[in-house]
Amino acid sequence: MAEETLFEFERNMDTSEVAQYLRTVADHLESGDEFTLESGTESVTLTPSRRVEFEVEVERETSKSGGSAEIELEFELEWDEDGTGTGDLNIE
Repeated sequence: MAEETLFEFERNMDTSEVAQYLRTVADHLESGDEFTLESGTESVTLTPSRRVEFEVEVERETSKSGGSAEIELEFELEWDEDGTGTGDLNIE
């Protein structure tokens, strides 16, 4: 399947700001409501199905020049009509 980027946003911000964005998305997911991501002139409205595939990935990117390593934490949701997930995740 071909991929097309519909929306992208990246900015340095305080973790409290990030947490608020994640809470807003979580609230919409829990209620089943559609939600819109907007930045400047870009926007996309999403209506996730009630069942989604949830992926968590943590990567360490090391610098070839010997600088500090960078940790990347990604949360990814995918859905279609027949989407199912496997296993459980605990966050403590």
